[in-house]
Amino acid sequence: MNWITNYVRPKINSMLGRRDMPENLWIKDPETGEMVFHKDLESNQFVIPTSGHHMKISAKERLRYFFDDGRYDVIDNPKAPVDPLKFRDEKRYLDRLRDAKAKTGLEDAILSGLGTIEGLPIVATVQDFSFMGGSLGMAAGEAIIRAFETALEKKRPLVLFAASGGARMQEGILSLMQLPRTTVGVDRLKEAGLPYIVVLTNPTTGGVTASYAMLGDVHIAEPGALIGFAGPRVIEQTIREKLPEGFQRAEYLMDHGMVDMVVSRLDMKSTVARLLKLLLKTPAEVAAIEPEILPPPAVAAEARPSA
Repeated sequence: MNWITNYVRPKINSMLGRRDMPENLWIKDPETGEMVFHKDLESNQFVIPTSGHHMKISAKERLRYFFDDGRYDVIDNPKAPVDPLKFRDEKRYLDRLRDAKAKTGLEDAILSGLGTIEGLPIVATVQDFSFMGGSLGMAAGEAIIRAFETALEKKRPLVLFAASGGARMQEGILSLMQLPRTTVGVDRLKEAGLPYIVVLTNPTTGGVTASYAMLGDVHIAEPGALIGFAGPRVIEQTIREKLPEGFQRAEYLMDHGMVDMVVSRLDMKSTVARLLKLLLKTPAEVAAIEPEILPPPAVAAEARPSA
């Protein structure tokens, strides 16, 4: 115990009326090093105003920004076996899960909700990278399948925000089994004629990219997002060649036909709403145009200048 730090300094601060400053009052831009005020960043959906760099956000924040008025009904995730392999590396898998739940306030890496965007009812599913790297395990797989089933039941389109490091190694083959299971969910949604839009965020890699994250009707990526199966470092070490500039980034993938469009988080809601209305063939709202009032023929003749 440090007597000066734990007793003397708080006593002096209380006497002088000083307040401790929160640690996250300012956030550093990873690209430029610029310090940005936290409140300004939060009001801009955690997009750096000057550089346009997209910071990682939680699943709850994502849904709050995406749905109308930030309101939505949470879709409860189904129960799944916990630690079926009794896995342990440096820590027990159960301990890792407990820490992740305490850190994020989520039961697993998936959060789904029912709500509207620009008045259009949808189902939205978000992977939270803060929960064990957004990895796909049995619980996450069951949650994604529940979202597809809810979309089918409610006859709503589904928008999925992918963010993952891949399959969850602590569940082994049981994790890999979620890849075909979620793919079946995608097929059922498409058979019902309901749109499925995928938004690829930073990062989306591994088995997630090899399954439901690349099976959408439209693929949108956030600017600068890392998207691929294996990471660039692994690829470089395997092929022993230098990769092209911007390889596996959203803009590079759009130029090479892997992504349909790159859209800023600030424009994501309006862009997705417009795409869904096109896919659902929703009639566009046509503004009423006041007809031009022309003068009667007699008046018009009188107003015409004489030759």
